[in-house]
Amino acid sequence: MALGRPRSFDPDKALDRAMYVFWRKGYEGTSLADLTRAMRINAPSLYAAFGNKDALFGKVIDRYVTGPGAYFPKSLEARTAREVVEQLLEGVVALQVANGHPGGCLLVRGALSAGDKASRVRKEVTCRLTMAEGAIRKRLERAKAEGDLPRHENPADLARYFMAVLNGIAVAGATGAGRRQLKSIADVALRAWPS
Repeated sequence: MALGRPRSFDPDKALDRAMYVFWRKGYEGTSLADLTRAMRINAPSLYAAFGNKDALFGKVIDRYVTGPGAYFPKSLEARTAREVVEQLLEGVVALQVANGHPGGCLLVRGALSAGDKASRVRKEVTCRLTMAEGAIRKRLERAKAEGDLPRHENPADLARYFMAVLNGIAVAGATGAGRRQLKSIADVALRAWPS
């Protein structure tokens, strides 16, 4: 049995390059030509290695959440609920101003630019964002059970609020807001933390 020609590109580097294209342009704004040019491969190689554009985007999302977005699960391990939220806010601000990153959030851009609500890609990114909010809610529920959050506070409402703030900071970062402006948004949001 004859083996195919070995790949002449590094799939990890190609995936990273694809991630930055999708991150900068969103799903709908990214063409196959954009991807092949950035990934430095031809269309048949893209399809052979990663599948179609939808499948590639799914792999890119996985890469994003374990790479640039890795601050998120680490933040959930903080000792107190307030420290969790502080670290989430610090993480999203840092991501917006990191050298070489396009700003914004790949998932938020994907949700906003993935066509109609029924599209598979939009469902995927919406699901990931919902899972992120759920992870915050679960951590805040634990804090409430441990007495780290006042009994009258609703973890679901707090999680929804801080997820909206995180997404808002990402949108502000995508539109060019600098570290000082983004930090100011985070500081104002922290004033809403229950005492």
